Amino acid sequence: MKSKVFFIKARRDEAPQLISRKARAIYLALGLNEKIEPEDFVALKIHFGEKGNTGHIKPQWITGIIDEVLKKSQRAFLSDSNTLYIGNRSNSVEHIRLAWSHGFTPDVVKVPIIIADGLVGREKVEVKMEGSRIKSSRIASAFLNSDAMVCLTHVTGHVQSGVGAAIKNLGMGCASRAGKLDQHSVVHPRVNAKQCRNCSICLDYCPTGAIVQAQGHVMIDDEKCIGCGECLVVCKFGAIKMKWDEDSRRLQEKMAEYALSVKSHFKDKICFLNFILQVTKDCDCLAKNQPAIVEDVGIVGSLDPVAVDRASVDLVNKTAGKDPFREGYDIDWSVQLDYGEKIGLGTQKYELVELKEF
Repeated sequence: MKSKVFFIKARRDEAPQLISRKARAIYLALGLNEKIEPEDFVALKIHFGEKGNTGHIKPQWITGIIDEVLKKSQRAFLSDSNTLYIGNRSNSVEHIRLAWSHGFTPDVVKVPIIIADGLVGREKVEVKMEGSRIKSSRIASAFLNSDAMVCLTHVTGHVQSGVGAAIKNLGMGCASRAGKLDQHSVVHPRVNAKQCRNCSICLDYCPTGAIVQAQGHVMIDDEKCIGCGECLVVCKFGAIKMKWDEDSRRLQEKMAEYALSVKSHFKDKICFLNFILQVTKDCDCLAKNQPAIVEDVGIVGSLDPVAVDRASVDLVNKTAGKDPFREGYDIDWSVQLDYGEKIGLGTQKYELVELKEF
């Protein structure tokens, strides 16, 4: 059976109010708003963007959705979880201040920001699983204390999973720090000593102190490395590479199992909106203005995270006339979709319904 995926064309150079109306139309078409009760806690899961990043979803784009949610429940809030790497999103205080600096202030979004895994990422709920990769997931507690979720995702490429979309936002983005460690734990990078400039930037981003300076270059201690990949992203000289082999597959499968544990909690009170605007090679954790790898496509939404991600990739590839995600990082991004379908997270078969009125 095919899942419905609603679609509206959009461009980021349109007026924010217009994009907001389009996102609102997608959200209302999904029917989640009708299921929200007055006492429900409603989590609007989003990535606020790293400091200096410009690709993230803009607060003005989601005000229409928020207005509709608030008509149903006053217990709505914007949320994300803290990062593994050291930076502006590794604790709740700086994380919220960063969100404010990107415009997610109460006067604009009208709802509070709650960082779901607490002050330093330790507040979690362990969910028993029967997965092939994990036996329990460690999810940020505020998400699992909520009654409904609107998963708002900026579609990007990704250094470890090839594509970062709804499955990643749900699986990795809703995980506590311990959950992120669990998903990343098998992927280890290596250093090309000839390319390394010994600038030490990667040392600041390593959450476990696994990178140490040697004579003329840095080294990575495999015993301490958790495989988060932050060193690869921040290295300006291409000196750090990933030992992919089968590890990217394992990470994507864990990510899908984590996503299933979150989706299962909400049952039919969760929906997914993907913003295919300023699609970049790397995710919004990269602290800079990244160029788009494809022309703006629009906004898609579904009750099925696998279907909405499959549709997002198909629309990007159709617009680009090629697979820009594979060009960015030679990673088989379809693993998360295939595995998600296998474990019951959703289906890759979808019916694309274009909305003309909004």
